[in-house]
Amino acid sequence: MNDRRIAAYGSWASPFPIELLTRGAVTFGEVGAADGRRWWLEGRAEEGGRQVLVRREADGETTRLTPEGFNARCRVHEYGGGAYLLDGELVVVSDFTTGRLHRITAPGALEPLTPDGRAWRFADLSVDRARNRLIAIREDHEPDTLARHGEAENAVVAIDLADGSVTVLADGSDFFSAPRLSPDGSQLAWLRWSHPNLPWDGTELVLADLGADGRPTNERVGAGSPADWIAQPRWSPAGVLHFVAEPDGWMNLFRLAPDGTVERASAPLESEFAFPDWVFGLSNYAIAADGTIVAVGRSAGRDRLYRIGTDGSLAPFELPFTEMSYVAIDGATAVFRAAAPDRPWAIVELDLGTGSTTELQRSTRSELDPADVSVGRLVEFPTDGDRTAFGIAYLPHNRTFRGPDGNSPPLVVTSHGGPTAQASTAFAVLVQLFTSRGFAVLDVDYGGSTGYGRDYRKRLEGEWGVVDLADCVAGARWMANRGLVAGDQLTIRGGSASGYTTLCGVTFSDAFSAGTSYFGIGDLETFLAETHKFESRYLDRLIGPYPERKDLYHDRSPLNFAERIWCPVLILQGAEDRVVPPAQAEQIVDALWERQLPHAYILYPGEDHGFRSAANIIRSFEAELSFYGQVYGFSPADAIEPIEVKFLGDGAVRSGTRAF
Repeated sequence: MNDRRIAAYGSWASPFPIELLTRGAVTFGEVGAADGRRWWLEGRAEEGGRQVLVRREADGETTRLTPEGFNARCRVHEYGGGAYLLDGELVVVSDFTTGRLHRITAPGALEPLTPDGRAWRFADLSVDRARNRLIAIREDHEPDTLARHGEAENAVVAIDLADGSVTVLADGSDFFSAPRLSPDGSQLAWLRWSHPNLPWDGTELVLADLGADGRPTNERVGAGSPADWIAQPRWSPAGVLHFVAEPDGWMNLFRLAPDGTVERASAPLESEFAFPDWVFGLSNYAIAADGTIVAVGRSAGRDRLYRIGTDGSLAPFELPFTEMSYVAIDGATAVFRAAAPDRPWAIVELDLGTGSTTELQRSTRSELDPADVSVGRLVEFPTDGDRTAFGIAYLPHNRTFRGPDGNSPPLVVTSHGGPTAQASTAFAVLVQLFTSRGFAVLDVDYGGSTGYGRDYRKRLEGEWGVVDLADCVAGARWMANRGLVAGDQLTIRGGSASGYTTLCGVTFSDAFSAGTSYFGIGDLETFLAETHKFESRYLDRLIGPYPERKDLYHDRSPLNFAERIWCPVLILQGAEDRVVPPAQAEQIVDALWERQLPHAYILYPGEDHGFRSAANIIRSFEAELSFYGQVYGFSPADAIEPIEVKFLGDGAVRSGTRAF
């Protein structure tokens, strides 16, 4: 190790080229399994971020089902999910562009199902074979609907497979999800909730009988309330309705007994068996024919896979994975998406008898040497209010280079979006791009994150822009005080909700020397006025009711205090973003320009809330690296085109001073 070359942190030549962000890389979602077949969605950056439906036959042959150029996504709740159904030979997919559903009659061949020319979106599809129909969630954006209600209207609907006609089965609430038909077709369950809730604030699990005409009758609430989170309802093969709930502070598995009472499906465990329902189609557990449950539970910053017996007993599988999701069962085999700190995401089969695993498909074609990987570790650190916060810490790692004696590396502090999500321990190319070039990274699970119980998640209520920022600052200073990073080179970055935390970090704190915001929120009042239905009342809980607490919206909006920004800022924005419109970014940029504060702004045409184009993903990281090099005074080893940082001049930020 002592023969490593000495070079400035940030300037190391990396074994991970930037192109790894997209080269041959895919994302996986919504895994299914039946009769020896496996299927999943692949998000392909090299195809402009389009989602492709893939099916793998029992003999290992893999077929692309959706045609070239088709994007198998939906925009219900804007974030989508649940955009396809595969049941035997019946394959139905949503067209992201039009919102129409199409039947796939052969690989690459589409047959329209739902009517043309309607402003309808569909998600969370299931099949009702006996009645020759689909059951789904419809989001109605027709002009007359918007004129009547002031927003889109959501409902549970039936879609006739013969003629594509649509019939409303349940409406009257602001939101619906997870329509699930009992195995004998006699009952339908679904979730519903209304403003100002998001699902994790409180949902009702509704159960109804289906009459001779296929319409729900005798509707009743089986579990949940406007103050109790119910997630992922699912029928067992024996016709028992299961779901995830947190009456004791942790999202555990429950079921409805024959008399309608709620009973535990597993022994109590301080672990979360559901993720926040930002998208449709999440599947943290599946039920085998014999009633055994295979479920992903999260605690202490990582996932574990459990076998849950019919008696409620819990037994973890010994697996090399720390991140798992989208569980399906086919006979004696479980199939799911999995990753670990040194293992990229993959589609994995698990033999439930032997515990052995088989990797079916990897998210990258690149071969990785584990010796090049910086493995993160869960850290706990003190934060405001005599409380503890968490994060995943990664130190610089490169077998060829080391930093100068007596120097410490710059730190990149990041956090998840949501904000009710969680840091991931999965191998992340982005993290390794930083650590292999000489940066440390701290991925903060601030108060509000999922995976630490209800009380930790609810820390953020009324405190967004306060608790998340305090925990990011505390984590950065904890790293610096322990001598792990340079205290005068602390950077904060993030996207969406994390982008808001980033903008708060460079505005309301003097801890950071630079910040990078991807489509971050600058003005909470503008966000409230312009955002979509799903999140339109989100800030009622995160900030306070509006306009009653207009003062909080003003005081926590970085745009209103741009004069306090003292460090350079890089702002990256998608031109087609409907969640955080470009006007948000441009308001911040205008303020920075007016005050001649160091900044750079890049707008990406065609990009939405989260970049999907390979070229833009690569260019955005190159922009970051160029930005940090100029701010901290190092030259990146990569051959990248520098960006122009307005008003930075020829000085770099060092020792916490303003050199611009």
